[in-house]
Amino acid sequence: MQLSTMNTKMTRIVLRAAALLLLAALAPGGLHAQMATKGTFALVGARLETISHGMIPNGTVVIRDGKIVAVGPNVTPPGDAQVIDCAGMTIYPGFIDAGTELGLVEVGSLPETQDADEMGEITPQMQALTAVNPNSVSIPVTRTSGVTTVITAPTGGLFPGTAALINLLGYTPDQMLVGNYHAMVMNFPSSARPWWDDRPDDEAEKSMKKAKDRMTDAWQRAVLYARIDSGYRAGRSDDRVPEFQPELAALAPVVRGTMPIMIEVNAARDIDSALAWVKANKVRAIFTGVAEGWRVADRIAAAGVPCIVGPVISMPSRSSDRYDKAYANAGLLRKAGVQVAIRTNESSNVRNLPYNAGFAAAYGMGRDEALRAVTIVPAQIFGVDSLLGSLDVGKQATLFVADGDPFEPATKVRDLFIDGYRVPMTNRHIELYKEFIKREPGLTK
Repeated sequence: MQLSTMNTKMTRIVLRAAALLLLAALAPGGLHAQMATKGTFALVGARLETISHGMIPNGTVVIRDGKIVAVGPNVTPPGDAQVIDCAGMTIYPGFIDAGTELGLVEVGSLPETQDADEMGEITPQMQALTAVNPNSVSIPVTRTSGVTTVITAPTGGLFPGTAALINLLGYTPDQMLVGNYHAMVMNFPSSARPWWDDRPDDEAEKSMKKAKDRMTDAWQRAVLYARIDSGYRAGRSDDRVPEFQPELAALAPVVRGTMPIMIEVNAARDIDSALAWVKANKVRAIFTGVAEGWRVADRIAAAGVPCIVGPVISMPSRSSDRYDKAYANAGLLRKAGVQVAIRTNESSNVRNLPYNAGFAAAYGMGRDEALRAVTIVPAQIFGVDSLLGSLDVGKQATLFVADGDPFEPATKVRDLFIDGYRVPMTNRHIELYKEFIKREPGLTK
């Protein structure tokens, strides 16, 4: 009797799950509710923001086989091209958000839909790409703001896993991956204390020291593992194959310098410590967050460490700072000579990347540098600037057509291409708006 009851309950759970999956598949705004199409396209009569070689007032972009094959003011559309009139519009390379959890978190209040944070302090073997949900309703919402490409990264712990660079189109995570790009994520032990932390100072210092000791121990073991493994692979007789330890094997490419490491660090004091750690261990570092970077901008610039800054639309890190320090941070770092990209650090509001860049532009960075910070600069930092970041012949046809400045909320993106596919400009928000703006049957009372 008890077994029968359990089977009945299990059947109900399975049926409910199947129903939810069916509803999700039929929901408006799903990734493939309308099919993306590939072909030869000629976008004519547009203003071109090429990024790499200035602005062209009236030009044409030709797309074939997923690539940009022609761009400029005197381009004749091929006879087999679908011609798209872009008069009065501007074409931009697709925006790149250099730090998100997009595809890893669906509903913030439901743990069952969150795959960004694994249990444990040291889990570098966890790969964000394997957890990406290509059918996330947040992906089409993000695309309609001109954001075509993101870093999606794990969170939590000292070494939470590896981040991946993905385009926002594909049926599988592997289809979305750009240039096979992965980067290790590290959360540098922080000395910053939230307002609710009322521990005595000495207790807080001890806690931070323990975190640094764990970090040092994990890194030293990874260095030893990489040395033994390299010796074995080189065939040295005094070395034997090391016992496989997935967390140390995952860190080995970082130790060898073949994989970059994205170090989340924000307080000025911690940034100085992280700079010393990077120098001592000779890693390919990228700093992320960098909320107080403006305080030590000259030292970051001298070290040559690129920074992914954001969210820009944020509060100052200290109550004594000016209200606009978070807005001005990216510009102050860039003025000091730091290579700067911008991120939202969001899961569902990645669509706000253009407005984060707009705030940075308005508070000292300038429009041109802010535009570069969401296009070519992140592409350069991630080593995919031969594929993305500007309107150039030979690059992926990943771009969008807008009726104005994308940093302005009133601007609409009319057309969008990812890797040569013309992507339908719809999402769950748009479909719900259309449904409820003119309700039928409407309310009679």
